[in-house]
Amino acid sequence: MTEISRTQAWLESLRPKTLPLAFASILVGITLAWWQGHFDATVAVLSLVTAGLLQILSNLANDYGDAVKGSDKPDRIGPLRGMQKGAITQPQMKRALMITVALICLSGLGLLFAAYQNIGDFIGFLVLGLLSIVAAITYTVGTRPYGYIGLGDISVLIFFGWLSVIGSWYLQAHMLSATLILPATACGLLATAVLNINNLRDIDSDRENGKNTLAVRLGPVGARRYHACLLGGTLVCLALFNLISLQNVCGWLFILATPLLFKQARYVMTQREPVAMRPMLERTVKGALLTNALFIVGIILSKALG
Repeated sequence: MTEISRTQAWLESLRPKTLPLAFASILVGITLAWWQGHFDATVAVLSLVTAGLLQILSNLANDYGDAVKGSDKPDRIGPLRGMQKGAITQPQMKRALMITVALICLSGLGLLFAAYQNIGDFIGFLVLGLLSIVAAITYTVGTRPYGYIGLGDISVLIFFGWLSVIGSWYLQAHMLSATLILPATACGLLATAVLNINNLRDIDSDRENGKNTLAVRLGPVGARRYHACLLGGTLVCLALFNLISLQNVCGWLFILATPLLFKQARYVMTQREPVAMRPMLERTVKGALLTNALFIVGIILSKALG
């Protein structure tokens, strides 16, 4: 095994291309806090670092869990990662997981000390941080990983949507607003759409290996309808937030992503073969990032232009 191939194996397991999606929901929360006159650069940076490390932990744990359980086999449509290829051993991956958890603890504690204003906030976010670590690991690791019983989607909605957006907002604004649930849900739905495409691509191999994702439980047709609902629900949530809170024409900038999301939904609905979902994973990520980016720019312009 050459040094280049070892590096490539680790990159395949780390999956750096997934990081922008993890950052997107944090950036939405940060931008919303700035829009309301609350911004702390230190808190913003530490929020992004912690979110990125949690995503890396999830990626490594996913590689480890699927490899140990034998879920990812050479005949699967999706790419094999470092452990499945035999380039990374179990002890090496365990060490990587422990190092990543340690880095998350350092970054997370730094974030809490920089942001908290009372002991209740500190304890509350400490518990949420620990739950995030547990959730990242137990998606595929353990005797009964929740990703194998169809609960991955709700976890993504919670951690990539509600917790990321509202949490990053609260750590700067130190208050809650009911309407934040709308953009937070939108971010979560977009991230869930990415997971659903991944599960649609691997639906046959997952079913054969006992990995009962929500796509497996819904079936090929149901999972495709569900995907269209995720994309449509995103637009509804953002539209309602603009009508209720932003109330600015710039807030409708996200509408520019609608043709792309519609095109993706139509493709998923009409292409019934799992292999057809292979190129859609990257396209769905790009669609999610574009939608979030347009929404963020819309918030900035709505404040800048009044």
